[in-house]
Amino acid sequence: MKVVLRNLTKKFPSRDRKNRGEVIAVNDFDFEIPDGKLIGLLGPSGCGKSTTLNLISGLLKPTSGQIFFGEDDVTNLPPEHRGIGLVFQNYALYPHLTVRQNIQFPLENRKGKEKLSREEMHTKVLEAAKLVQIDELMERKPKELSGGQQQRVAIARALVKQPRVLLLDEPLSNLDARLRLQTREEIKRIQKETGITTIFVTHDQEEAMSISDMIVVMKDGIVQQIGRPQEVYDSPENLFVAKFLGTPPVNVFEGRVKGGKLYIGEDAVLDVPAAGDREVCAGIRPEGFLLQGDGPFCCGLKGVEVMGRDVSVIATNDAAMSPTVRAIVNAEDMADASPEALTVRFALKPRKVFLFDKKTEKRIAF
Repeated sequence: MKVVLRNLTKKFPSRDRKNRGEVIAVNDFDFEIPDGKLIGLLGPSGCGKSTTLNLISGLLKPTSGQIFFGEDDVTNLPPEHRGIGLVFQNYALYPHLTVRQNIQFPLENRKGKEKLSREEMHTKVLEAAKLVQIDELMERKPKELSGGQQQRVAIARALVKQPRVLLLDEPLSNLDARLRLQTREEIKRIQKETGITTIFVTHDQEEAMSISDMIVVMKDGIVQQIGRPQEVYDSPENLFVAKFLGTPPVNVFEGRVKGGKLYIGEDAVLDVPAAGDREVCAGIRPEGFLLQGDGPFCCGLKGVEVMGRDVSVIATNDAAMSPTVRAIVNAEDMADASPEALTVRFALKPRKVFLFDKKTEKRIAF
């Protein structure tokens, strides 16, 4: 089921007594979510991603714009008639019911032609439980389950209705690191097996990039960029997107382009023939540095962190917009480096260097 958002906008009245204007939580969101894909809505707290999800679910009514499920306009349709499955950050399970009863609960509320027999409900519940691999826990109460198991029950309860669209609102935030990794892999597997169009809200860029077919990066209610995770990482449209994606984050420097060369401080670090002379912000991914004894880019050496196959070189540079510069290099390249050295020199990988206009922060092609 494809989901189409047309010029979707949501405004809330301001609670600021000095400023009685409106707060725009989602601003002119225009996007078509392909059928059967998993889409990640990604951004910092307050960017409008959960509001967008609540508009799609029907829990909120848009100020303007339209929402389509397939060819059906569902903008004014109540949530219970949209055919959605919704999983919240907190599991919202009924503590007095067993796993079986929690999963079965949405089916018991069906009426008329949609009403199911006990045998049909039992079959559907077992299928959903097997899909999320909790079929051996059916008689337990929520308090007898781990956090990851409770989240699987919540996902099974959403899936048992065979929804047209599955909506996940930061479903992994309450899990520890290992469970988060396992559960996100399960979500991807379940989505592939069911083929249900899924929208996944998260502020964790690693989560979004690892399981999404496409990501939508948002800031202040405005869509910044839409694309495949690797494409967005490799080709950010503005400085915000470049800084938001990536662990460790991109290194940002004050720079200038003069005579077809990028200068950071006094160093001419890269040829950029098509950029044009101007003041810029230069973003360099941590993996964009190459240790080179006569490299054009000189930094102060602050320390080295060994990570097995790779090494993280921690450096400083007066033009950097953060206290430290972090470069990820191959451990073998550090063999000849002196640990007592005060400076370190790099060459740069052009594909890992981004230039942004200093005023607009938009990407500059070079």
